[in-house]
Amino acid sequence: MKKKQLIGIVIFILLIAVIVGLKFARDSKETPGNNEEVRGLTTVYVATGGGKEDFLADEDVQKILRDKYKLNVIYDTWSNGRTITQPLIREAVGLGNQEIVNRISNGETFTINSDGVSKYDALFTSDQRFYDYYKLRADKLKGEADRYTVLGGGLTLNTPIVIYSWAGVVDSLMADGIVTERNGVYYITDMPKLMEHILDGKKWADIGLDELYGNINIASTDPVSSSPGATYYGLLLSILCESQVTDESVNVNLPKLKEFYIKSGYMNNTPADLFERYLKTGMGGEPMIVDYEKSMIDFANSNPNGFGQVKDQIRALYPAPTIWNSHCLAYFTEGGKKLYDAFEDPEIGQIAWSRYGFRTGVTGGSYDVSSIGIGVPQTISSTVTSLKMDIYNKLIGYLGNDPEIVAEVEGNTAQ
Repeated sequence: MKKKQLIGIVIFILLIAVIVGLKFARDSKETPGNNEEVRGLTTVYVATGGGKEDFLADEDVQKILRDKYKLNVIYDTWSNGRTITQPLIREAVGLGNQEIVNRISNGETFTINSDGVSKYDALFTSDQRFYDYYKLRADKLKGEADRYTVLGGGLTLNTPIVIYSWAGVVDSLMADGIVTERNGVYYITDMPKLMEHILDGKKWADIGLDELYGNINIASTDPVSSSPGATYYGLLLSILCESQVTDESVNVNLPKLKEFYIKSGYMNNTPADLFERYLKTGMGGEPMIVDYEKSMIDFANSNPNGFGQVKDQIRALYPAPTIWNSHCLAYFTEGGKKLYDAFEDPEIGQIAWSRYGFRTGVTGGSYDVSSIGIGVPQTISSTVTSLKMDIYNKLIGYLGNDPEIVAEVEGNTAQ
Protein backbone atom coordinates (compact mmCIF):
# COMPACT_ATOMS: atom_id res chain seq x y z
CA MET A 1 0.00 0.00 0.00
CA LYS A 2 1.34 3.37 -0.97
CA LYS A 3 2.17 5.90 1.68
CA LYS A 4 -0.37 8.42 0.33
CA GLN A 5 -3.12 5.79 0.44
CA LEU A 6 -2.23 4.89 4.04
CA ILE A 7 -2.33 8.56 5.07
CA GLY A 8 -5.69 8.94 3.36
CA ILE A 9 -7.11 5.93 5.21
CA VAL A 10 -5.83 7.22 8.55
CA ILE A 11 -7.37 10.66 7.92
CA PHE A 12 -10.65 9.01 6.93
CA ILE A 13 -10.71 6.94 10.13
CA LEU A 14 -9.94 9.99 12.25
CA LEU A 15 -12.70 11.92 10.52
CA ILE A 16 -15.20 9.15 11.25
CA ALA A 17 -14.07 9.09 14.88
CA VAL A 18 -14.58 12.85 15.19
CA ILE A 19 -18.06 12.64 13.67
CA VAL A 20 -19.05 9.80 16.01
CA GLY A 21 -17.63 11.70 18.97
CA LEU A 22 -19.57 14.83 18.12
CA LYS A 23 -22.78 12.87 17.72
CA PHE A 24 -22.22 11.15 21.07
CA ALA A 25 -21.61 14.52 22.74
CA ARG A 26 -24.73 15.98 21.16
CA ASP A 27 -26.88 13.01 22.15
CA SER A 28 -25.48 13.18 25.67
CA LYS A 29 -26.46 16.84 25.91
CA GLU A 30 -29.97 16.14 24.64
CA THR A 31 -30.56 13.28 27.07
CA PRO A 32 -29.31 14.63 30.39
CA GLY A 33 -31.25 12.15 32.49
CA ASN A 34 -29.19 9.14 31.38
CA ASN A 35 -25.83 10.87 31.77
CA GLU A 36 -26.74 12.52 35.06
CA GLU A 37 -27.43 9.10 36.56
CA VAL A 38 -23.95 8.02 35.51
CA ARG A 39 -22.58 11.10 37.24
CA GLY A 40 -24.35 10.08 40.45
CA LEU A 41 -27.28 12.52 40.21
CA THR A 42 -30.91 11.69 40.88
CA THR A 43 -33.17 12.68 38.00
CA VAL A 44 -36.45 14.24 39.18
CA TYR A 45 -39.36 14.83 36.81
CA VAL A 46 -41.72 17.66 37.74
CA ALA A 47 -45.07 18.61 36.19
CA THR A 48 -44.85 22.40 36.38
CA GLY A 49 -47.40 25.20 36.19
CA GLY A 50 -46.46 28.49 34.55
CA GLY A 51 -45.13 31.78 35.87
CA LYS A 52 -41.73 30.62 37.08
CA GLU A 53 -40.01 29.27 33.96
CA ASP A 54 -37.10 31.73 33.99
CA PHE A 55 -36.36 31.13 37.65
CA LEU A 56 -36.37 27.34 37.28
CA ALA A 57 -34.10 27.59 34.23
CA ASP A 58 -31.64 29.90 36.00
CA GLU A 59 -28.13 28.49 35.57
CA ASP A 60 -27.14 29.22 39.17
CA VAL A 61 -30.27 27.52 40.53
CA GLN A 62 -29.60 24.50 38.32
CA LYS A 63 -25.97 24.43 39.49
CA ILE A 64 -26.96 24.48 43.17
CA LEU A 65 -29.42 21.64 42.61
CA ARG A 66 -26.75 19.60 40.81
CA ASP A 67 -23.68 20.32 42.93
CA LYS A 68 -25.17 20.66 46.39
CA TYR A 69 -28.21 18.39 46.24
CA LYS A 70 -27.16 15.95 43.49
CA LEU A 71 -30.38 16.53 41.57
CA ASN A 72 -30.98 16.72 37.84
CA VAL A 73 -34.43 18.30 37.61
CA ILE A 74 -36.51 18.15 34.44
CA TYR A 75 -39.50 20.50 34.41
CA ASP A 76 -42.36 19.71 32.00
CA THR A 77 -44.92 22.45 31.32
CA TRP A 78 -48.50 21.76 32.41
CA SER A 79 -51.52 24.02 32.75
CA ASN A 80 -53.03 23.93 36.22
CA GLY A 81 -56.37 22.67 34.94
CA ARG A 82 -54.89 19.73 33.04
CA THR A 83 -53.24 18.39 36.19
CA ILE A 84 -56.77 17.61 37.39
CA THR A 85 -58.38 16.30 34.21
CA GLN A 86 -55.42 14.49 32.56
CA PRO A 87 -53.32 11.61 33.93
CA LEU A 88 -50.10 13.10 35.29
CA ILE A 89 -47.74 11.21 32.96
CA ARG A 90 -45.13 12.68 30.62
CA GLU A 91 -46.80 11.10 27.59
CA ALA A 92 -49.88 13.30 28.19
CA VAL A 93 -47.78 16.30 27.12
CA GLY A 94 -46.01 14.52 24.26
CA LEU A 95 -42.89 13.43 26.16
CA GLY A 96 -41.50 10.17 27.51
CA ASN A 97 -42.42 6.92 25.75
CA GLN A 98 -43.11 7.88 22.13
CA GLU A 99 -45.00 4.65 21.44
CA ILE A 100 -47.47 5.55 24.17
CA VAL A 101 -47.60 9.16 22.90
CA ASN A 102 -48.68 7.82 19.51
CA ARG A 103 -51.26 5.51 21.05
CA ILE A 104 -52.71 8.41 23.06
CA SER A 105 -52.96 10.49 19.86
CA ASN A 106 -54.91 7.59 18.33
CA GLY A 107 -57.46 7.73 21.14
CA GLU A 108 -56.12 5.08 23.53
CA THR A 109 -56.53 5.82 27.24
CA PHE A 110 -53.74 5.58 29.81
CA THR A 111 -53.55 6.28 33.53
CA ILE A 112 -50.74 6.83 36.01
CA ASN A 113 -50.92 3.09 36.72
CA SER A 114 -50.58 1.90 33.10
CA ASP A 115 -47.52 -0.16 32.17
CA GLY A 116 -44.72 1.71 30.44
CA VAL A 117 -45.81 5.27 31.22
CA SER A 118 -43.32 7.87 32.45
CA LYS A 119 -44.33 9.01 35.92
CA TYR A 120 -43.62 12.22 37.80
CA ASP A 121 -41.88 12.73 41.10
CA ALA A 122 -43.57 16.02 41.92
CA LEU A 123 -46.21 18.55 40.90
CA PHE A 124 -45.31 22.26 41.05
CA THR A 125 -48.55 24.23 40.74
CA SER A 126 -48.75 27.97 40.16
CA ASP A 127 -51.87 28.36 42.29
CA GLN A 128 -52.47 27.02 45.80
CA ARG A 129 -56.06 26.00 45.05
CA PHE A 130 -54.80 23.38 42.58
CA TYR A 131 -52.25 22.11 45.11
CA ASP A 132 -54.94 21.76 47.77
CA TYR A 133 -57.36 20.17 45.31
CA TYR A 134 -54.85 17.65 43.96
CA LYS A 135 -54.47 16.17 47.45
CA LEU A 136 -58.16 15.21 47.45
CA ARG A 137 -59.53 12.01 45.96
CA ALA A 138 -60.27 12.32 42.23
CA ASP A 139 -63.96 12.94 41.47
CA LYS A 140 -64.67 10.50 38.65
CA LEU A 141 -68.16 11.94 38.16
CA LYS A 142 -66.48 15.17 37.07
CA GLY A 143 -64.10 13.36 34.71
CA GLU A 144 -61.04 13.79 36.93
CA ALA A 145 -58.01 11.55 36.42
CA ASP A 146 -56.46 9.20 38.98
CA ARG A 147 -53.83 10.91 41.13
CA TYR A 148 -50.58 10.04 42.80
CA THR A 149 -50.48 9.76 46.57
CA VAL A 150 -49.09 13.05 47.86
CA LEU A 151 -46.43 12.27 50.45
CA GLY A 152 -45.90 15.91 51.42
CA GLY A 153 -45.10 19.35 50.17
CA GLY A 154 -46.26 22.91 50.59
CA LEU A 155 -45.74 26.53 49.68
CA THR A 156 -42.46 27.17 47.88
CA LEU A 157 -42.65 30.52 46.05
CA ASN A 158 -44.91 33.49 46.80
CA THR A 159 -45.79 36.79 45.16
CA PRO A 160 -48.65 39.07 46.26
CA ILE A 161 -51.25 40.76 44.11
CA VAL A 162 -50.47 44.49 43.77
CA ILE A 163 -51.94 47.36 41.79
CA TYR A 164 -49.47 49.34 39.71
CA SER A 165 -50.19 53.01 39.17
CA TRP A 166 -48.48 56.38 38.72
CA ALA A 167 -47.43 59.21 41.02
CA GLY A 168 -50.18 61.60 39.91
CA VAL A 169 -52.93 59.02 40.33
CA VAL A 170 -51.69 57.97 43.75
CA ASP A 171 -51.53 61.57 44.97
CA SER A 172 -55.23 61.96 44.14
CA LEU A 173 -56.14 58.62 45.74
CA MET A 174 -54.33 59.68 48.91
CA ALA A 175 -56.21 62.97 48.98
CA ASP A 176 -59.45 60.98 48.60
CA GLY A 177 -58.60 58.80 51.61
CA ILE A 178 -58.22 55.58 49.61
CA VAL A 179 -54.43 55.19 49.72
CA THR A 180 -52.14 55.58 52.73
CA GLU A 181 -48.34 55.87 52.67
CA ARG A 182 -46.33 54.21 55.45
CA ASN A 183 -42.53 54.09 55.47
CA GLY A 184 -42.35 54.77 51.77
CA VAL A 185 -44.84 52.00 50.88
CA TYR A 186 -48.30 52.75 49.47
CA TYR A 187 -51.29 50.76 50.74
CA ILE A 188 -54.87 50.76 49.50
CA THR A 189 -56.50 51.02 52.91
CA ASP A 190 -60.06 51.61 51.66
CA MET A 191 -60.58 49.13 48.83
CA PRO A 192 -64.40 49.12 49.27
CA LYS A 193 -64.46 52.88 48.59
CA LEU A 194 -62.39 52.43 45.43
CA MET A 195 -64.74 49.67 44.29
CA GLU A 196 -67.75 51.90 44.96
CA HIS A 197 -66.20 54.67 42.84
CA ILE A 198 -65.99 52.19 39.94
CA LEU A 199 -69.51 50.83 40.50
CA ASP A 200 -70.93 54.39 40.73
CA GLY A 201 -69.23 55.38 37.46
CA LYS A 202 -67.15 58.14 39.02
CA LYS A 203 -64.71 59.85 36.70
CA TRP A 204 -61.05 60.55 37.29
CA ALA A 205 -61.93 64.24 37.29
CA ASP A 206 -64.17 63.63 40.32
CA ILE A 207 -61.06 62.91 42.42
CA GLY A 208 -59.07 65.81 41.01
CA LEU A 209 -57.42 64.18 37.97
CA ASP A 210 -58.70 66.50 35.24
CA GLU A 211 -55.95 65.37 32.84
CA LEU A 212 -57.36 61.83 32.72
CA TYR A 213 -60.40 61.13 30.57
CA GLY A 214 -63.18 58.69 31.43
CA ASN A 215 -64.25 56.66 34.44
CA ILE A 216 -62.09 55.38 37.26
CA ASN A 217 -61.01 51.86 36.43
CA ILE A 218 -58.48 49.18 37.35
CA ALA A 219 -57.36 47.10 34.38
CA SER A 220 -56.86 43.38 34.97
CA THR A 221 -56.65 40.17 33.04
CA ASP A 222 -59.93 38.33 32.55
CA PRO A 223 -60.74 36.19 35.63
CA VAL A 224 -62.70 33.77 33.47
CA SER A 225 -59.63 32.80 31.42
CA SER A 226 -56.60 34.03 33.41
CA SER A 227 -55.19 32.81 36.72
CA PRO A 228 -53.97 36.29 37.85
CA GLY A 229 -57.40 37.72 37.06
CA ALA A 230 -59.11 34.95 39.00
CA THR A 231 -56.79 35.53 41.98
CA TYR A 232 -57.59 39.26 41.94
CA TYR A 233 -61.35 38.69 41.75
CA GLY A 234 -60.99 36.16 44.56
CA LEU A 235 -59.47 38.97 46.63
CA LEU A 236 -62.35 41.31 45.73
CA LEU A 237 -64.88 38.63 46.67
CA SER A 238 -63.16 38.12 50.04
CA ILE A 239 -63.27 41.88 50.69
CA LEU A 240 -66.97 42.05 49.76
CA CYS A 241 -67.64 39.11 52.09
CA GLU A 242 -65.57 40.81 54.82
CA SER A 243 -63.34 37.69 54.86
CA GLN A 244 -66.30 35.49 55.88
CA VAL A 245 -66.41 33.44 52.68
CA THR A 246 -69.40 31.09 52.99
CA ASP A 247 -71.84 29.81 50.39
CA GLU A 248 -74.40 32.33 51.65
CA SER A 249 -72.08 35.36 51.62
CA VAL A 250 -70.69 34.38 48.21
CA ASN A 251 -74.18 34.12 46.69
CA VAL A 252 -75.10 37.52 48.14
CA ASN A 253 -71.99 39.32 46.84
CA LEU A 254 -71.39 37.69 43.45
CA PRO A 255 -74.01 39.88 41.67
CA LYS A 256 -72.22 43.01 42.90
CA LEU A 257 -68.87 41.57 41.80
CA LYS A 258 -70.33 40.79 38.38
CA GLU A 259 -71.44 44.41 38.01
CA PHE A 260 -67.87 45.44 38.84
CA TYR A 261 -66.60 42.93 36.24
CA ILE A 262 -68.89 44.33 33.53
CA LYS A 263 -67.95 47.93 34.26
CA SER A 264 -64.25 47.03 34.08
CA GLY A 265 -64.63 46.68 30.30
CA TYR A 266 -62.03 45.16 27.97
CA MET A 267 -59.53 42.81 29.58
CA ASN A 268 -56.23 41.38 28.42
CA ASN A 269 -55.84 37.61 28.49
CA THR A 270 -52.18 37.57 29.56
CA PRO A 271 -50.53 39.55 32.39
CA ALA A 272 -47.41 40.12 30.27
CA ASP A 273 -49.43 42.01 27.64
CA LEU A 274 -51.16 44.11 30.29
CA PHE A 275 -47.91 44.97 32.07
CA GLU A 276 -46.29 45.95 28.77
CA ARG A 277 -49.23 48.25 27.96
CA TYR A 278 -48.91 49.83 31.39
CA LEU A 279 -45.25 50.64 30.84
CA LYS A 280 -45.60 51.78 27.22
CA THR A 281 -48.77 53.88 27.42
CA GLY A 282 -48.10 55.53 30.79
CA MET A 283 -50.61 57.21 33.07
CA GLY A 284 -52.85 58.30 30.19
CA GLY A 285 -53.19 54.77 28.79
CA GLU A 286 -53.28 52.58 31.89
CA PRO A 287 -53.74 54.62 35.11
CA MET A 288 -54.04 51.46 37.24
CA ILE A 289 -53.46 47.77 36.54
CA VAL A 290 -53.50 44.55 38.55
CA ASP A 291 -50.45 42.31 38.47
CA TYR A 292 -48.02 40.44 40.70
CA GLU A 293 -45.28 42.12 42.71
CA LYS A 294 -42.68 39.96 40.96
CA SER A 295 -43.42 41.53 37.57
CA MET A 296 -41.79 44.85 38.44
CA ILE A 297 -38.76 43.22 40.09
CA ASP A 298 -38.29 40.93 37.11
CA PHE A 299 -38.55 43.95 34.78
CA ALA A 300 -36.04 45.94 36.85
CA ASN A 301 -33.50 43.11 36.55
CA SER A 302 -34.08 42.22 32.91
CA ASN A 303 -34.29 45.82 31.62
CA PRO A 304 -32.43 48.15 34.02
CA ASN A 305 -32.35 51.01 31.51
CA GLY A 306 -36.11 50.88 30.95
CA PHE A 307 -36.76 50.59 34.66
CA GLY A 308 -34.52 53.58 35.33
CA GLN A 309 -36.67 55.71 33.01
CA VAL A 310 -39.94 55.01 34.88
CA LYS A 311 -39.08 54.12 38.48
CA ASP A 312 -39.53 57.66 39.80
CA GLN A 313 -43.11 57.79 38.47
CA ILE A 314 -44.42 54.26 39.00
CA ARG A 315 -46.13 53.28 42.23
CA ALA A 316 -46.83 49.81 43.59
CA LEU A 317 -50.02 49.85 45.66
CA TYR A 318 -50.54 47.03 48.15
CA PRO A 319 -54.21 46.29 48.88
CA ALA A 320 -54.79 45.87 52.62
CA PRO A 321 -55.53 43.04 52.71
CA THR A 322 -53.94 41.52 49.64
CA ILE A 323 -53.75 37.89 48.52
CA TRP A 324 -50.80 35.65 47.72
CA ASN A 325 -50.25 33.92 44.43
CA SER A 326 -48.62 30.81 45.90
CA HIS A 327 -46.59 28.29 43.90
CA CYS A 328 -46.78 25.01 45.81
CA LEU A 329 -44.85 21.79 45.32
CA ALA A 330 -46.38 18.37 46.07
CA TYR A 331 -44.02 15.42 46.01
CA PHE A 332 -44.82 11.76 45.32
CA THR A 333 -41.38 10.14 45.68
CA GLU A 334 -38.19 10.44 47.69
CA GLY A 335 -36.60 12.29 44.77
CA GLY A 336 -39.46 14.79 44.82
CA LYS A 337 -38.94 15.30 48.56
CA LYS A 338 -35.26 16.05 47.98
CA LEU A 339 -36.27 18.78 45.52
CA TYR A 340 -38.83 20.23 47.94
CA ASP A 341 -36.20 20.36 50.69
CA ALA A 342 -33.69 21.96 48.29
CA PHE A 343 -35.99 24.94 47.77
CA GLU A 344 -35.44 25.79 51.42
CA ASP A 345 -31.83 26.63 50.55
CA PRO A 346 -31.14 30.31 51.44
CA GLU A 347 -29.05 30.82 48.30
CA ILE A 348 -31.88 29.61 46.07
CA GLY A 349 -34.30 31.82 48.01
CA GLN A 350 -32.08 34.86 47.48
CA ILE A 351 -31.91 34.22 43.73
CA ALA A 352 -35.68 33.78 43.61
CA TRP A 353 -36.17 37.21 45.20
CA SER A 354 -33.34 39.31 43.82
CA ARG A 355 -33.65 38.18 40.18
CA TYR A 356 -37.27 37.13 39.77
CA GLY A 357 -39.25 38.76 42.57
CA PHE A 358 -40.46 35.58 44.28
CA ARG A 359 -40.74 35.64 48.05
CA THR A 360 -40.59 32.57 50.29
CA GLY A 361 -42.23 31.85 53.61
CA VAL A 362 -45.55 32.94 55.06
CA THR A 363 -44.78 36.67 55.22
CA GLY A 364 -42.35 36.80 52.32
CA GLY A 365 -38.85 35.98 53.55
CA SER A 366 -36.06 38.11 54.98
CA TYR A 367 -34.57 40.09 52.11
CA ASP A 368 -33.20 43.57 51.70
CA VAL A 369 -36.01 45.21 49.72
CA SER A 370 -34.44 48.70 49.68
CA SER A 371 -32.34 47.98 46.60
CA ILE A 372 -35.43 47.68 44.35
CA GLY A 373 -35.81 51.45 44.07
CA ILE A 374 -39.59 51.61 44.60
CA GLY A 375 -41.69 51.24 47.74
CA VAL A 376 -41.74 47.52 48.62
CA PRO A 377 -42.65 46.29 52.12
CA GLN A 378 -40.14 44.11 53.94
CA THR A 379 -42.87 41.69 54.96
CA ILE A 380 -46.53 41.27 54.02
CA SER A 381 -48.83 40.27 56.85
CA SER A 382 -52.23 41.70 55.85
CA THR A 383 -53.58 38.97 53.59
CA VAL A 384 -56.72 36.95 53.00
CA THR A 385 -56.72 33.18 52.73
CA SER A 386 -56.73 31.71 49.25
CA LEU A 387 -60.22 30.60 48.25
CA LYS A 388 -61.01 26.92 47.83
CA MET A 389 -61.52 25.38 44.42
CA ASP A 390 -65.32 25.18 44.66
CA ILE A 391 -65.59 28.90 45.47
CA TYR A 392 -63.31 29.80 42.55
CA ASN A 393 -65.33 27.56 40.26
CA LYS A 394 -68.53 29.31 41.33
CA LEU A 395 -66.89 32.75 40.91
CA ILE A 396 -65.56 31.99 37.44
CA GLY A 397 -68.74 30.21 36.35
CA TYR A 398 -70.96 33.08 37.46
CA LEU A 399 -68.84 35.74 35.75
CA GLY A 400 -68.73 33.53 32.65
CA ASN A 401 -72.55 33.15 32.63
CA ASP A 402 -72.67 29.42 33.33
CA PRO A 403 -76.49 28.85 33.36
CA GLU A 404 -76.47 26.36 36.25
CA ILE A 405 -74.33 28.55 38.49
CA VAL A 406 -76.24 31.72 37.57
CA ALA A 407 -79.50 29.99 38.50
CA GLU A 408 -78.03 28.80 41.79
CA VAL A 409 -76.65 32.21 42.78
CA GLU A 410 -79.54 34.34 41.67
CA GLY A 411 -82.09 31.86 43.02
CA ASN A 412 -80.46 31.99 46.45
CA THR A 413 -80.07 35.78 46.25
CA ALA A 414 -83.78 36.22 45.56
CA GLN A 415 -84.78 34.23 48.65
